[in-house]
Amino acid sequence: MIAIRGVSHRILEIPDLLIPAGRVAVIGPNGGGKTTLLRLLAGIDLPVAGEILIDGLAPRSREVGWVGEQPEREIIFHRVSDEISSPLRFRNDPCPFVDERVKALTGELGIGELLGRETRDLSAGEKALVALAAALAAKPDILILDETDSNLDQESAGTVEGLIRGISCSHVLQATQRMELAARADHILFLERGRVLHSGNPTAVFAALTGTPFHPPSWGCR
Repeated sequence: MIAIRGVSHRILEIPDLLIPAGRVAVIGPNGGGKTTLLRLLAGIDLPVAGEILIDGLAPRSREVGWVGEQPEREIIFHRVSDEISSPLRFRNDPCPFVDERVKALTGELGIGELLGRETRDLSAGEKALVALAAALAAKPDILILDETDSNLDQESAGTVEGLIRGISCSHVLQATQRMELAARADHILFLERGRVLHSGNPTAVFAALTGTPFHPPSWGCR
């Protein structure tokens, strides 16, 4: 369980919120506070006021995997293989384990052929998949995706969704503009103007937004 109490940061104001474990879609208009919330949950930023606990620990005490909307800004290494293996090498895992993990993970994502490539030569979609592989390499407790699917075609987005369903992260939070993806989540947060206006299962949230469950709303934010 993620507990947020009295959090204030930039546009965001959350007096009290509990987010259950599982796959959580974070939706709402642009500028509503989605990225701000995800950065706080990832421990990238610290709130001006309030407290966030993920299963009883602060975000910076958890193993967090993060992929932003523009992964090319977050990629550090020149070679794909080095980028994906970097979380494991930073914690000094044995080389045979690292090689096996990277091979297995890239195989699941269907990007094994990219391992020898230069990251600068990748397409936007390929960079997003490489960044996701790097985020998953260390088997994080919480995976956070900030509209990463905006760089993926429908086939790649489906591959990523299938992979995420099979991973063992306690918490997966994904900001998305794809309402069909949000409708398949376990839980939805709807943010607008820095407030969490709706929190619940997809049936309840979409009913509150549109009056009809699972009919994607349109708020003109793409």
